[in-house]
Amino acid sequence: MRARLSVLLVLTVAAVGAAAAQGATPPTYRNPAASIDDRVRDLIGRMSPQEKFWQLYMTPGDRDDATNDWSHGAFGLQIGVKGGIQAVSEQRLITARDHAARVNAIQHYFVDSTRLGIPIIAFDEAVHGLNREGARMFPAAIALAATWDTLVMSHVAADVAREAKSRGVRQVLSPVINIASDVRWGRVEETYGEDPYLSSVMGSTFVRSFEQYGIIATPKHFVANVGDGGRDSYPIALDRRTLMETHFPPFRAAVAAGAQSVMTSYNSVDGSPASQNRWLLTDVLKQEWKFGGFVISDAAATGGATVLHFTEANTPAAAKHAWESGLDVVFQSTWAQHRPYLQAIEQGLVAPEVIDSAVARVLRAKFRLGLFEQPYVDERLALAAATSRIPDMDVRFAAEQSIVLLKNDARNGRATLPLANTMNRIAVIGEDAAEARLGGYSTAVPDKVSILDGVRVLLGAARVRYAPGPGRLSPPFMPVPDTNLSSDSAGVRVSGLRGEYFDNPRLAGEPRITRRDRQVNFGWTLSSPGLGIPFDWYSARWSGTLTVPKSGVKRIGVEGNDGWRLWLDGKLLVDNWQKSSYGSRLANVALTPGSRHELKLEFFETAGNTRVKLVWDGGMRDDWKARIDSAVRVARASDVAVVVAGIEEGEFRDRSSLALPGHQAALIQAVAATGKPTIVVLIGGSAVTMEPWLDRVGAVLDAWYPGERGG
Repeated sequence: MRARLSVLLVLTVAAVGAAAAQGATPPTYRNPAASIDDRVRDLIGRMSPQEKFWQLYMTPGDRDDATNDWSHGAFGLQIGVKGGIQAVSEQRLITARDHAARVNAIQHYFVDSTRLGIPIIAFDEAVHGLNREGARMFPAAIALAATWDTLVMSHVAADVAREAKSRGVRQVLSPVINIASDVRWGRVEETYGEDPYLSSVMGSTFVRSFEQYGIIATPKHFVANVGDGGRDSYPIALDRRTLMETHFPPFRAAVAAGAQSVMTSYNSVDGSPASQNRWLLTDVLKQEWKFGGFVISDAAATGGATVLHFTEANTPAAAKHAWESGLDVVFQSTWAQHRPYLQAIEQGLVAPEVIDSAVARVLRAKFRLGLFEQPYVDERLALAAATSRIPDMDVRFAAEQSIVLLKNDARNGRATLPLANTMNRIAVIGEDAAEARLGGYSTAVPDKVSILDGVRVLLGAARVRYAPGPGRLSPPFMPVPDTNLSSDSAGVRVSGLRGEYFDNPRLAGEPRITRRDRQVNFGWTLSSPGLGIPFDWYSARWSGTLTVPKSGVKRIGVEGNDGWRLWLDGKLLVDNWQKSSYGSRLANVALTPGSRHELKLEFFETAGNTRVKLVWDGGMRDDWKARIDSAVRVARASDVAVVVAGIEEGEFRDRSSLALPGHQAALIQAVAATGKPTIVVLIGGSAVTMEPWLDRVGAVLDAWYPGERGG
């Protein structure tokens, strides 16, 4: 590959020389022999205000939507693979190749079909593996931190970097180096824990590995993304000494390790949104730490000053103050959301020198990556990366090194672990034993190995008995599935409800959008339901027919925030037509199995950050005691019991309790009461209280989210 790049560079320089000999002087920015500063200066001088703006706008997407005009270029795109992945190993190869081909095709458009031919930066998430179809998934970041081994981290990061680069990905929105100061925070699993030194060492090792492979690392979220009570992105009011001694060190270490990008956090810091906090972005990051890369916002965070922090009157004003404070690139969820940010430039709200400075940082990074000389990848390299055995070994080795032994009692003169060879029958209990959960920021991977799989392979299926137990959760209600919802469309009965969306919160006038929604189970953070609908000023009506399942329905209602009201057969069941925080309201009903009912749900939003779900108790499982009894019978018939229990967490999923959710604690107690040696394996990325059952079991292992070979 290095030889091919050398040949390409020679040919490019030769072509430039030939053009000069014929009297055609190529633009300086096209001359690889010129300095990067000269190339950046020349290119900026040729750019229109719109072309400059699009170098400061990044979003997930591609070119398939004809309404998205990319003719002025783009900073970069988060490019997916169409069709997903099947659970067969051969599909991993096909997916890797197709992903590389897709990135190349989109890159070709920007290089060949835009006026200046500025290549894009294809970016993606890579907290513990490239978060793209078919890529390898390593143990979660918190598990990698639990290895206490920078060599393990270095190997993992290098493996992920090679896989990302083989597909054309040149920037990753990783690592997460926030300090996990409260274990109730749902994103602890993405971090390297609560210690500034450990986070600094692990984060800088990650960054160094990626940057050495020519991929921009993006440590995030700058800064202090967890607030009081473990609430994600909650306002931060910490004194500067605490910030400098506790929260700054991992970021300063990442910058020193060569990170070319930094992502801001959603929260405010001392009353100022992090995306427009001049002290953070300019005084500390760019001036004191001499950071020479570019700063990006978290997705939709720039407009958060308007809808979350209420420190700005409108989004163009928020964009102006963000750029003036040191933000370089606006990261949004869709192409369509660019309008107020472009408006800030077109209306002259932002000084030209501020925009030019931000554009220069982006272009400098693109020149350093060599994208102007070699914008494409060899798709065969993606196949080679997908078939390499070295990362497969590293996935397993990282899992082995990350597992933590929390307890190992000695009984009858012998420790519970390791298990004796004389134990011929092993009970494996718990849904997490079979699921092989990978944690947040994970993708579908083929042939992942669950704990149950691993034990069966090691001992033989005949020696292993499995019982799922009561599951992780026992929710009192669930979203109404699409199989129980229908509506008329052009005289034909179709699955789902008729959705009507209005550009005002009063359901007034004609709907701007009418469509079929399979479910009412939506979460629009800083985005709207669709084009033409303001993200913070709209209403919606869903109507259709509800079919009752065999179990019948005793409760139905709505879970979410803001205002709603629900009718069934013309009767108003739930009336919450007022602005309200997140919660649920259900009505008691007696709906018989198989019966059909006309349903109407209305909703309004006046601030953004929508959550709305149509929920019921239909089809809910209430046999948790019987399922525990079944697990106990399996344990009694075995020589030893391994109970695998897990927690629920993630982005927007902070925890109100550190106990195991559902009836898992009761499961452990019941299995331990059989007198059989009992081992508990914990799956999750944060702390668990064990007081109700810890003294009753022989051993406890924390396996975290151990990756695709964790079993």
